[in-house]
Amino acid sequence: IKYTSNITEFIPLGLSQNMKIKHVCFLVFLFCYIAIWMGNLLIMISITCSQLNSQPMYFFLNYLALSDLCYTSTVTPKLVTDLLAESSTISYIDCMAQLSATHFFGGIEVCILTMTASDCFVAICRPLHCTVIMSRHRRCAMVSACCAGEFLHSFPQGLLTINLPFCGPDEIDHYFCDVYPLLKLANKDTYGVGILVVANAGMMGLVIFVVVMLSYILILYTIKPYPTESWYKALSTCSSHITVVGFFLFLIYFFFFTLQYCIGFAIHQHASTMGFAPTFFIYIRPATTFPEEKVFALFYIIIPPMFNPLIYTLRNAEMKNTLRKVWC
Repeated sequence: IKYTSNITEFIPLGLSQNMKIKHVCFLVFLFCYIAIWMGNLLIMISITCSQLNSQPMYFFLNYLALSDLCYTSTVTPKLVTDLLAESSTISYIDCMAQLSATHFFGGIEVCILTMTASDCFVAICRPLHCTVIMSRHRRCAMVSACCAGEFLHSFPQGLLTINLPFCGPDEIDHYFCDVYPLLKLANKDTYGVGILVVANAGMMGLVIFVVVMLSYILILYTIKPYPTESWYKALSTCSSHITVVGFFLFLIYFFFFTLQYCIGFAIHQHASTMGFAPTFFIYIRPATTFPEEKVFALFYIIIPPMFNPLIYTLRNAEMKNTLRKVWC
């Protein structure tokens, strides 16, 4: 059977239809987007114009800031402009491009966070071999492998969605094009496609999560025989990364408990690190949609890119000294 799509554009329903709420959200998200650009550009310029770029952690931090900018820019500008309009539309081609770009840059962000955890492991567990293991050539190869791997991840997501027939309705119960809201609009049985989406996106997030947790387990196992002072010194090497994890744990559990208290919505996933818990909730589950997804998506589209520069700057004395030298 050959499927065809008659729809040329979709109508994102957004966060709310109340104009007062939309205007408040416009101011909030516009401020967040400006803060994201200022913070990440500040980090990128400071690292590039200093000697920090030769160090593995700051090399990855530079690319993390770049991926954050690209990732949030696939969704936030459209979200902000739509908040001022009474109704919004997005063309079929732009919708599919946004879907692929979101998965591509979002996956790169998560992969680079994984590399940062691996760098912490090497710095603490193999300090004498750190310069050899994390040479510049190898770091560039790791970033290139990230981009290639995420292309192989995002391309099937887009291909699966493009091959679906869309003949109506055309209203997306979201503020950007994502897989599950589009599956809901497809005019065919999408059970098999939903399974493939879980296998692709969900399992990727699960594997990366396991790698990060394994890195920290090995770090703790390595420093276990040493005295407490050595623990503090060793863990200070990855304090910024641990702060990101702890901060996002707090946000996720606060969101979960508030959601359960207000509307009795039981969520049984457990958050563990920046970006991974939302990925689990969105992708490692049956191919169905919940109204809470629109709010929950903000936890991995806007909040991490906005707070990453702040955490990696305030928790790092070397980065603060570099900022003074470059900008003062």
